[in-house]
This record gives sequence, C-alpha cells and structure tokens, in this order.
Amino acid sequence: QVQLVESGGGLVQPGGSLRLSCAASGRIFSINTMGWYRQAPGKQRELVAGISSVGTTRYTDSVKGRFTISRDNAKNTVYLQMNNLKPEDTAVYYCNADGLKSSWWDSDHAYWGQGTQVTVSS
Repeated sequence: QVQLVESGGGLVQPGGSLRLSCAASGRIFSINTMGWYRQAPGKQRELVAGISSVGTTRYTDSVKGRFTISRDNAKNTVYLQMNNLKPEDTAVYYCNADGLKSSWWDSDHAYWGQGTQVTVSS
C-alpha cells in the first residue's frame, strides 16, 4: 500500500514563508507527476503546482513568482516552497502523486495525502 504524508503547514503572517513536504512510501516503482493542490472553504480544489519526473513544472497563475515546487526522486518526495504568502493562499494543501506504478507491469494509480492546513493571517 502507498501512503503520502505531508508536513510543514501552519500559521504565518502575510509576507511570510512556509515549506511543505510530501513523502510517498510503500511499494513504489515509479511516479510520473507529483503536485500540490489546495482547497479553501467553499471553493473547489485547485492545482497549485505540479512537477514531472524529469523536472518540468507548472504553476497556477496566482502563485507564479512566489511558490517553487521541487522533487527528490530518490526519496519519492515533493516540496513546495511558498514565499510572500498572502491571505488568499489560506487553504488545506493536498499532495498528489499521479501515474504511480508499484511495479513495472502495474497500471498507473493516483494517490492523495491527508492534507495540511496553511493559514495566512496577521
């Protein structure tokens, strides 16, 4: 069984920084894409940033220039460095691993973390 465990959320003042981490564990052969989504109260879950196995990244427009996603393939871990945080960044942040194979003959699967709360407030 595969698990994704997130860490690094918390309360921060506007303009502050946080770093989220997400480690995938269990029987893992490969992971195609890893990413971070967020969901604010009353809103739909949205993609914040994603990174492919070769390091190609994408960001939602509202975080470009402030957030940086990175990945350590050897550790099956993805990070999200969040700088210059704004109150509108407040949400539960979820880690996602997509195209995960437990063996080379396995089909692709997607997994989610349990979520970590990020609150930006003075």
